[in-house]
Amino acid sequence: MSSAVQSAEPLADGDDAQVEQAPTPLQRLAAVPSTWTFLFLVALVTGFSLWSPSAFPTADNLRNIGVDTSILVIIAVGAAYVIITAGIDLSVGSVLVFSGVVAAKAMEALGGGLGSILLGLVIALGCGVAWGVINGFLVAYARIPAFIATLGTFSAATGFALIISNGLDVRDVPPDLVATVGNDDLLGQIPYLVIIAAFVAIGGAILLNQTTFGRYTYAIGSNAEAARRAGIHVERHLLKVYGLAGLVAGLAGYLSLARFATTTIGGHATDNFQAITAVVLGGTSLFGGIGTIAGTVIGAFIPTVLNNGLVIVGVVPFWQQVTVGVILVTAVYFDQWRRSRYRS
Repeated sequence: MSSAVQSAEPLADGDDAQVEQAPTPLQRLAAVPSTWTFLFLVALVTGFSLWSPSAFPTADNLRNIGVDTSILVIIAVGAAYVIITAGIDLSVGSVLVFSGVVAAKAMEALGGGLGSILLGLVIALGCGVAWGVINGFLVAYARIPAFIATLGTFSAATGFALIISNGLDVRDVPPDLVATVGNDDLLGQIPYLVIIAAFVAIGGAILLNQTTFGRYTYAIGSNAEAARRAGIHVERHLLKVYGLAGLVAGLAGYLSLARFATTTIGGHATDNFQAITAVVLGGTSLFGGIGTIAGTVIGAFIPTVLNNGLVIVGVVPFWQQVTVGVILVTAVYFDQWRRSRYRS
């Protein structure tokens, strides 16, 4: 009997060691990068609310923050897929502008009406997909580094947009599109832009987490060669991923028309940087294989809240760029630290 007890003691000790080493739910939550991003966002909102309680936490201002973030959320969803594959897309801002210009010109030629509005949407989405496929082909099949390929299409799409519009903003956007999608609310409470952005984010999250497409995206970002040996057609999948990024950029261009009632050609020069910032702040690794859409959405709110809050409290808004830059570098540093710790 004593020998049985003695033989059982090492197993019990081992079990205790395993229990002690198992992380608690709180520890697992703390290990998720987007958790810290969310806490930082909460701290920002709380700080600005305490600093200016009569202006920042009002319903109108929170509505403005939601609308201001909507288009960024949409393009950031596409950017998240690209970055999870260890790629980069610098062209989203110019693709947005090009899609908006072509759609606006088409709707202007048709003279408005529901048919014109729907055709404009189809054209904007088609333009976005076309540029995305070009990016995907250059990266996946032509083997051009994503940074160079998308930098080239960034310049080309901007140039074509200026040629088509003669360098002037197109202002003849159908009033019905502006009045409904751009400025109206569902039941007088939730802006349609926010609703559309929410649908895109939810759809992107489901596609990433619940489908083979999402699993392939993670696999390629983790190790493209291993994914290829496992039977994944890496080049074809990258073509789809960049096409998806172009699709949502085209949608963002159409929604930008609805919101501003013009093409705002000069207003999207930093959209690519903002989208990448949102994705990285949300915990997606620039080295690929790690990332979530939920974290990307949280990350998209940080620059918007910073800009809005700094303006309200009277701080020069240029500080927002400094702050976001510091936060971005810090996020990338901690991503590298986590990766090196995991390897060790």
